[in-house]
Amino acid sequence: MEQPRRNTWQREAVRAALAEKRGFVSAQDLHQVLREGGSTIGLATVYRALAGLAEMGEADSLQSPEGENLFRSCATQGHHHHLICRSCGDTRELSANLVEEWTQRVAAEHGFSEIEHVVDIFGLCMNCREPASS
Repeated sequence: MEQPRRNTWQREAVRAALAEKRGFVSAQDLHQVLREGGSTIGLATVYRALAGLAEMGEADSLQSPEGENLFRSCATQGHHHHLICRSCGDTRELSANLVEEWTQRVAAEHGFSEIEHVVDIFGLCMNCREPASS
């Protein structure tokens, strides 16, 4: 049986800092925010806390197009997808019934069961797409 995770001051600090961020953030960026706020927390501890929060469903995690692991405080419980601005990080949580139906159909056609999938869509939001006013 898996041991429940302890709720340490470090995990609480990471949880609070993550909740303050608007979009997805890297562990390094979150660590920098915490350090600038006076925390003595180490980078490895931030990584562990983020992984734990993601495992418990309190944080979303994804891999950026550049291959970096990013995290954000999870607003939606259960399976969902994301629409993410590549410029500012603004994120929208999406339910995608067509994607769910498609994954089930494709898996069944190939004899697969107990499937899992991740769908994250990256683009530019309206604010970042508009030309800067001079």
